[in-house]
Amino acid sequence: MGRALVIISSDADRKKAAHWASKSPWGTRIEFKASKRSLPQNDRMWAMLTDIAEQVSHHGVRMAADDWKLVFLDALKRELRMVPNLEGDGFVNLGRSSSDLTKQEMTDLIELMFAWGAKTGVVFKDPANQRAGEAA
Repeated sequence: MGRALVIISSDADRKKAAHWASKSPWGTRIEFKASKRSLPQNDRMWAMLTDIAEQVSHHGVRMAADDWKLVFLDALKRELRMVPNLEGDGFVNLGRSSSDLTKQEMTDLIELMFAWGAKTGVVFKDPANQRAGEAA
């Protein structure tokens, strides 16, 4: 078996994972992860990032929602790393993607954005009332 993934949602899934573990050769890596962020959480994050990008300059610079996402991921301590580019005249972001966040990490990120937005006067367009599937 090269790679396998089982999402635990029943006793049968739990048994399948245990069976695979018991039959795996020595040296096999087994990783347990919390469930990933939800689509409604992702929608809320992007709605908030859009509101922030439309209303706030960062040190005098207007930034896109994508850029703000990296700033907030760094504030969440999600490893924003930079290295010089090949030409030596700029930098490349080696940060991680928000798609890897767990539900709890995404909740923490959204709470961080709400708190920061409250301190800086951002008016959010009521993302709490958005339903799943309603893109902002």
